[in-house]
Amino acid sequence: MGLTNSSVGRSASQGGFEATNLPVIALAGNPNVGKSTVFNALTGLKQHTGNWAGKTIELCSGKCKKEPWQLVDLPGCYSLSPRSREEAVARDFLKERKPNAAAVVLDATCLERSLALALQIIEITEKVVICINLIDEARKCGIHIDAERLEMRLGVPVVLCSARSGEGLCELLEAVKRVMANPPENVYRIQYPKSVTEYLQNSGRMPFGCSNKSDKNEDGEQENPPPEAEVSLEDAVSKSILDACRELCCGVVTVVPPESCGRECLGRKKCAGCMKCGCKACKHCGECGEVGDVRRMTRRIDKILTGKFTALPLMLLMLFGVFYLTIRGANYPSELLSRGLFALEALLRKLFDAIRMPNMITDALLSGMYRTTAWVVAVMLPPMAIFFPLFTLLEDLGVLPRIAFNLDKGFARCNACGKQALTMCMGFGCNAAGVVGCRIISGKRERLIAILTNSFVPCNGRFPMLIALISLFLAGNSGGSAAGSLTAAGVLALVVVFSAAATLAVSFILSKTLLRGESSAFTLELPPYRVPRIGQVIVRSVLDRTLHVLGRAAAVAAPWGLAVYALANISAGGETLLSWFCSWLDPAARLIGLDGVILAAFILGLPANELVIPIMLMAYTSGSCLTEISSYAALSEVLSGNGWTAMTAVSAVLFTLMHSPCSTTLLTIKKETGSIGWTAAAAVIPTAAGIGLLAVLNCIFG
Repeated sequence: MGLTNSSVGRSASQGGFEATNLPVIALAGNPNVGKSTVFNALTGLKQHTGNWAGKTIELCSGKCKKEPWQLVDLPGCYSLSPRSREEAVARDFLKERKPNAAAVVLDATCLERSLALALQIIEITEKVVICINLIDEARKCGIHIDAERLEMRLGVPVVLCSARSGEGLCELLEAVKRVMANPPENVYRIQYPKSVTEYLQNSGRMPFGCSNKSDKNEDGEQENPPPEAEVSLEDAVSKSILDACRELCCGVVTVVPPESCGRECLGRKKCAGCMKCGCKACKHCGECGEVGDVRRMTRRIDKILTGKFTALPLMLLMLFGVFYLTIRGANYPSELLSRGLFALEALLRKLFDAIRMPNMITDALLSGMYRTTAWVVAVMLPPMAIFFPLFTLLEDLGVLPRIAFNLDKGFARCNACGKQALTMCMGFGCNAAGVVGCRIISGKRERLIAILTNSFVPCNGRFPMLIALISLFLAGNSGGSAAGSLTAAGVLALVVVFSAAATLAVSFILSKTLLRGESSAFTLELPPYRVPRIGQVIVRSVLDRTLHVLGRAAAVAAPWGLAVYALANISAGGETLLSWFCSWLDPAARLIGLDGVILAAFILGLPANELVIPIMLMAYTSGSCLTEISSYAALSEVLSGNGWTAMTAVSAVLFTLMHSPCSTTLLTIKKETGSIGWTAAAAVIPTAAGIGLLAVLNCIFG
């Protein structure tokens, strides 16, 4: 997904929720109902949105553009029962923070299901506004919603809205303003069975897990046990909520048959308010006209993308296509950008000479800081500018949840959670973002497994090195030919598949050793396929994701380049510190098919994976600064001249997949786990796996 400035930066979250003197408006809703889109439209911020569930994983706040309010985007959840971290965060905020009002975003295409959360929130506060989003999609499906009738039944304002087009947003703000000034009085209340109502009153509990007081005595025994019944308290509450949703929606939501529908269909039931009537309406009216075409097409595509025999080949084909376009498209821009940046270095050197800057400072700034940063930019920017838009297109189309669905069985067999597939996808952009994304996994054990194994997925910082080594030594593509690019893309796709297999294997081992336990069930919603907005894709992927990741890498590369420059220029006993360090590591590196320079580059590249190749080149050329490599052919000449073979490249590729995550990811792991021990484990586990695998390969083929 990528570590984006909008998704984890200060501009979006302001460090989570910070109390202010402004009125606080909470935005709540099910996953994938457009809640974050509403938040962005009202605040002008760029909280990450996409066509999959679970993007908002913590509180995100921002100031409303048109009103003096603080809006808080709560994590998407299906209920306020604390079965997951998202539900607990949303429930606790509404119960304890007591916002001035709550806007509950519902999905117009499945109103009954999303209305359940709204009814639970009304149990906490009457200051609620119902925002029925995606009304444009509902109209395309022939669904009509009677907002006035629903408002009369609920007793709270109901607004029809399409956040993407801006329809209904002004009405939403006005409704919130009215609710804050004059809170509704006669709001709808769920009718629970008498035994449940008496128990809730005696225990002081809320039906979905919010306790007003403890229901256990000093001995830890329950003072007010649930009523004895054939069904559990939870089942009784759930049935009451479902009955209430069905009652409220009946007659409010109707399916309007298209003109092509025959008279027989017109005489059938058209009420889509409840699931039973909705199914009848779909049966008789949903299979004709534009609505039926869309549904049939969605089912056909899903049968292919999630089919038993077609899912895996299609996933591999998509990977291959993305990597081929990335490799093929990035070759020439990288070369041109490299030439331009190093030409700028020559101009800067002339400028420094003109102002009589001391040579030592000039070399440190240009040969150390600037050249390292220029290399990182030249190598990273073109692939990212291609990879992120392609990845965002797949995301907005709704492909990511299908990938998670396909991988769920594999993770379940490894006693891990299927949501880990989504965090793996985030790791392709940045492993730190993947670690943060693990918050969508409710179980602590499964969340730790996902965090500890996320670095097995190659992040954007490792792709340039993987692409270079595969192109040069495993695909024979130093000249950038089309056939070579095809081969390189195929090999890279297999490498990514291997990384996924390694993730599954290590997850299984962890679930049987350090983190024993069984996998838990989870709800995975397959969203409808949506046509991506190309302009929005380009802005979000290039400006928001690419430049943020690139800026982070450059910020790390500049000072670290200066430090490596110092190692390459400070001598002890006639040998530079960098050369001495490489020589000291060489015997151990040979045991795993590498050499001292490669191993030293990985160690010194801890702040950013993008620095590994520049450090290797500096050490191989025995230079005091990074060497300018203008093409893959020149890079191949340097590496081959220092004893690199295809086996060396294979070892380097595998170690690129299996070594300690970068410093940014390690700091993120420390923040997420709160444990130095688990942070150390996150560094040791992939490194130990990589060393073990390379040692075995070296014994067999060395």
